[in-house]
Amino acid sequence: MKQTMAMVAIAGVMAASSALAESSAKGDPAKAQQIATTVCVACHNADGNSTAPANPKLAGQHPEYLTKQLTNFKSGERQNPIMAGMVAALSPEDMKNLGAYFGGHKASPGSAKDKNLVALGQKIYKGGNQSSGVPACASCHGPNGAGIPVQFPRLAGQHGEYTLAQLKLFRSGERANDAAKMMRVIAAKMTDQEMAAVSEYISGLN
Repeated sequence: MKQTMAMVAIAGVMAASSALAESSAKGDPAKAQQIATTVCVACHNADGNSTAPANPKLAGQHPEYLTKQLTNFKSGERQNPIMAGMVAALSPEDMKNLGAYFGGHKASPGSAKDKNLVALGQKIYKGGNQSSGVPACASCHGPNGAGIPVQFPRLAGQHGEYTLAQLKLFRSGERANDAAKMMRVIAAKMTDQEMAAVSEYISGLN
């Protein structure tokens, strides 16, 4: 029953995301270069490969996902005081262009450090936790963390500290811009250890 409900939710997200993608024109990365190198560079580096663990890597992310996040920051659907200020002056076209710009750069490889956490993280990422109803992360984000364009974001090589912070925000409900509440429902079933383990494992996926 739980598996059926999860599949229905995933199907709903994919259908909604596909419709969004079809209605959205692709951005022009060249037009975003000035914004990226004068505004975004401070936290994410000019190519989107942030070196600060608290700031996400944007390089190689699906353009549509990046554009959605920027749009959500501007509308307030995703709360973050720093990003709210950064996107305040951006137009819808700017946000599409930035999605294309960072999505077009190659993501730098990441690395995991804690072998014990990685072992548990791999188990949950690939197989979930049947006893608590946590589904395998790979079912939506792919075995290698590449995600599914438009529907689900790329996770491979993302900073563990950032991933862990987002899981906690989903669990508390402070981050609520996930389609069909999917990540909020999943995160609510995860322990602190599971979140830390999955985040560590993801940081080493490339």
